[in-house]
Amino acid sequence: MAHEQPRMTHDQDDAWLGIDLGTQSVRVLLVTGDGTVLGSGSAPLGGRRDGVRHEQDPGEWWDAVCTASRAALGSPRGVRIGGLAVCGTSGTVLLTDGAGRPTSPALMYDDGRATVQGARARMAGLAVQDTWALPKALWLTETYGQGRVTHQPDLVVSLLTGQLPPADSSHALKTGYDLERDAWPAMLTRLGLSDAVIPDVVRPGTPLGEVSPTAADATGIPAGTPVIAGMTDGCAAQIASAALRPGSWNSVLGTTLVLKGASPTLVRDPTGVVYNHRAPDGSWLPGGASSVGAGVLTAAFSGADPAAMDTLAASYEPSGAITYPLVSPGERFPFLAPKAVALVLGEPESDADLWAGLLQGVAFTERLCLDYLHHLGAPLDGPLTFTGGAARSPYWNQLRADILGRPARVPQQTEPALGMAALAAYGAGAAPGLAQAAEGMVRIGRTVEPRPDRTARFAGPYARLVDELTARGWLPPPVAAHALARLDDDADTSAS
Repeated sequence: MAHEQPRMTHDQDDAWLGIDLGTQSVRVLLVTGDGTVLGSGSAPLGGRRDGVRHEQDPGEWWDAVCTASRAALGSPRGVRIGGLAVCGTSGTVLLTDGAGRPTSPALMYDDGRATVQGARARMAGLAVQDTWALPKALWLTETYGQGRVTHQPDLVVSLLTGQLPPADSSHALKTGYDLERDAWPAMLTRLGLSDAVIPDVVRPGTPLGEVSPTAADATGIPAGTPVIAGMTDGCAAQIASAALRPGSWNSVLGTTLVLKGASPTLVRDPTGVVYNHRAPDGSWLPGGASSVGAGVLTAAFSGADPAAMDTLAASYEPSGAITYPLVSPGERFPFLAPKAVALVLGEPESDADLWAGLLQGVAFTERLCLDYLHHLGAPLDGPLTFTGGAARSPYWNQLRADILGRPARVPQQTEPALGMAALAAYGAGAAPGLAQAAEGMVRIGRTVEPRPDRTARFAGPYARLVDELTARGWLPPPVAAHALARLDDDADTSAS
């Protein structure tokens, strides 16, 4: 049931607050509609890791929100805050009682203890992974007793408004919510989650309430500030890249690689490699997460100076080593292969050559992800945006554009908290659509153009990697054939 609130009128001087509940910290940004950052604050978060266990104390979230919010609001004076929204880590879940008080620790997005429950959910016909929120919610109820299933932002919103809110459909996705039907599947009851413990769900951008006087005293956020339903941190980062119009894609390259795009229709993938969030307007945000990424550089070259290594790597295009640089065993996107391992084909002649091979291998994977999306029929004709920590490397950005054979935009500011500020502006009625709100706030730093001669230079190594992945049984032959056909199309286009 949606909690509709009367919408305020806004002017161009209003500011918007975005709150990002990350793994290691809470980050808060105060942003105007044109993208000017008026204030920022952060506060660290702890956690407990032990093997597959990864927990956080939910009480720390609120303490960190209070600290970070006060820092973000410490300087501006006379600024009206038009609204706020909160994002959290996808799949993080806990139990609360009827008053919204935690009755369990929070199981983080990568907690891996719910393997039995995950298998049971899949047997019931739900396409979930063991680390998703649904198996963990089952594990929590079996371990701690019945309680309301609560996502990370739900708890913080309840403390802001004084009432436990409905969940947003973005965070509810990994708890098994059916975004296409806009309903919880009936089989959840058979799995052990009664209607009494499953939250109501609303779409992102829905007004949930207002900041209470008690929360205002604790956070410094003015009482009465509208609180808007948020999205997961990955979707928040996508909003912060302004990749929201159909055919647009945001490639987030950090420790691992995540691609998220926009489509007017659901992108169906029977293998479950690509999944879909739903935008506030009902359109779709397809995407996938790979286990390849920049984390392999840290593992292979601990303490190295990335800028210096990039300079040396420029002499090896292409590298003597063709790599599939998995950060950890198993691959999820662009193919599903639980037993996949990192590959190095050929012998690099130096550390610089290996560094080059790893950079190129990540870009080859990125290209294969886009080829797979094209194979599924996803629209790819909009702009591509590079974000994530690796986007700070000008050399790697150029290399990726060359290997992909398409231009890429690099925004100046890509924090998830910025995405939540844009969502707050949209949800409070200050913009006609989320895309317009994001485009008003996002500032593109530069656009990287591909160099056709370099694109052609990397075609052979890419084809060899595709062949190797297919020969190992990881990449389905129809996907490989589609990727190679697109490579031939690019060659024909360049020659004409």
